[in-house]
Formats: sequence, structure tokens, C-alpha cells
Amino acid sequence: MAVLRDNPPTQDQQTETPFPSRKTAMRLGSLDVFRGLTILLMLLVNNVALDANTPYLLTHAPWKGGVYLADLVFPWFLLAVGVAIPFAAASFRKKNLPSWRYDLKIIQRSIVLFGLGLLIVSSIARRPVFALDVLQLIAMAYLVAAWLYDLPAHRRAMIAGFFLLAYWAAIRYLPVPGVGRAIFEEDQNLILRFNNTFLDAVNLRGLLSVIPTSALVMLGSLIGDLFRLELSPLRRSAWLLVIGLGLTILGMLWNLSLPYSKTFWTPSYILLTAGLGTLLLGIFHYLVDTRGWHGWTFPLTVFGSNALFAYVVPILVKVWLLQRIEVGGVSIQQNILNFWRSLAGSYSGGWLYTLSYIVFWWLVLWVLYRRRIFLRV
Repeated sequence: MAVLRDNPPTQDQQTETPFPSRKTAMRLGSLDVFRGLTILLMLLVNNVALDANTPYLLTHAPWKGGVYLADLVFPWFLLAVGVAIPFAAASFRKKNLPSWRYDLKIIQRSIVLFGLGLLIVSSIARRPVFALDVLQLIAMAYLVAAWLYDLPAHRRAMIAGFFLLAYWAAIRYLPVPGVGRAIFEEDQNLILRFNNTFLDAVNLRGLLSVIPTSALVMLGSLIGDLFRLELSPLRRSAWLLVIGLGLTILGMLWNLSLPYSKTFWTPSYILLTAGLGTLLLGIFHYLVDTRGWHGWTFPLTVFGSNALFAYVVPILVKVWLLQRIEVGGVSIQQNILNFWRSLAGSYSGGWLYTLSYIVFWWLVLWVLYRRRIFLRV
């Protein structure tokens, strides 16, 4: 895991990891902005201090309640991971190294991401824990999608479609043990039963989610292929918008058969979030790379330039320091929240706490950006 880069990376180098470091080529300014927006949303929804007054869009949608803003963050992370894969492959090919070296690098990156995920869940539990969470799922989905990237684009699209169709068919038509028929409810469905019966015992609850999330990362790699084609920025933006709209409509139609579910990563949820993310990427590509409107993007670029750091370090600092160290019998985190509430009231103070938290980490990332210090795998 590298931490320091003395020189600005090339266009391919900046996207050669699941969490890219930094980009200097303006052609991909939109990807940094998209990644940065995802980081910003992650910091926002994970640190809302409004209790019962939290806006519903910053919470996860209830069962069969659609998709809220908070439900977009994780799949957009996965989409960005997939978009980076073609650049990693191109960067490797330029080095004229044997293919097994690339496969080894994929495995190495996956292991590091998985290990960082275990560090986070163990830190939260305050004891060693082996369990699947965000980074672990990203690591496994990336491993599958990156390993299959050597296949032609149409075959990768077919495999991604097969993953989603097989996952849907299993949920929709296979009888749930103990029920005797296929059913998909929040407290009773095939995935939940498989988790409870088999995977919980070996601390692998959620392992089946690798199937649909791998499909999502593979879709991201197909989107990334568009950035490698010799297309004008305007045509590329148009293609992104068309593909994004198509995926969104497919997701909405699939919702009629199997509802959106972040918990169980239903195919309708995968396609809807992939489509919305691609639409947003297309809009950013038009504004930033086609029209050249770069000035407003800098705050998001700072977030997007050090995505792995922006995800891992704030969580560890919160768990190890803000929540663990007490001042006057109260955690530092609670003291900070109490300060803002005493200054501006419960509701406004809660917002000030959240915004100050985001601004603090943006400043940290800005310092790292200025000094060209990036956490990479």
C-alpha cells in the first residue's frame, strides 16, 4: 500500500486502483467530480446528527419504499471502482509485463481492501472480528470484475446480465426452506434464509451479495471502456446519458417483478443505481470535460483525489478517538455536538456539527492534495 507520490500520475496511473489517487488529465475531470460527490454524500449520511429530524433522503429507504439519496452512495462507489478498471489494464499493458503480474496485482489490491475492511469492523466492535462489510464487498466484487476484464466487452456484458438474471430467478422462483414457496419479504426470503442458515455460522453473512455487486462493477468497467474509446467528449457524454437512461428504465421496470433492496442488492436496485450514476457521470462529463467548466469542481476533486483515505481514516479517527476518549465523562464526539447545540439549538446545532465535520476532513484532504500525499493500494 503506497502513501506518497512525488510526481503527478498519468491519466492511466490515476485510475489504476479501485480508489484512484489523483488525475491530471482534464479528460477525466468528470470522474474525479463523480467520485468526490460520492465521498461527500458518504460523509454526510454517515454523520447526520439530527436524530428524529433527519431528512428522509439522508436515511435508507424502508422496505419497498423506493431508493433514497443515502441508498446511492455504496453502489456509486462500486460503479466508480468499475470505471477505473480499464485504465488499470491499459497502464499495465504499457509496462509489457507478463499477465500473471497483473493478476497478482488484482489479488494484492483485493487483499489490502479486504484487510482494511476487517480493520474497520474490528475497530467498531473493539475486538478482532471477521465479517463482511463495505470494503470487503468492494474487494470481492472488484476481484471478480477485474479478473474478467480481459474478456471482450460483449462477453462481460453477458456475464453481468447472467449474474443478475440468475440472482433474480433464484429469489423469484426457488422455494424458501421452511416456507415451501418462493417469497420475497423483508423478514422472509431466500437470501435471508441462506444467510441465517449457512453463512452466519462462518461469519460470511452477505457473501451472496458478491454476485450482483460484481455485475455492478462489471457494468462500471463497460462505462470505463467508453473513456478509452476515441470519441469526442460531446459524443461520449451523449452515450453516457443514453446508457444511463437505459439502465435506469430497466431498473424501474425490473422493480415491478422484484423491488429495490439495498440490503439484498436486488437486480432492480443494481440497474437503477448504476443508471442514475451513469447519468450523473454523463452530465459531469459534459459540464467539465466538454464545456470546460472546472472552477466549481475543485472541492469535489479534493474529495475524489484521495477516496480511500477519505473513507477509512475518518471512521478510524471517530472510533478510536472521538468516541473512545472522554472529557468530563463525555466522549469528544458528544462534546463537540453539545457545543454546536448550545450555540445554535438542537436542530441547527446538529447541522453545524455535520457540516463542520465534513469541512474538517475536506481541509485534511486539501492539505494532502497540496502535498501530493495519497493513500493507494
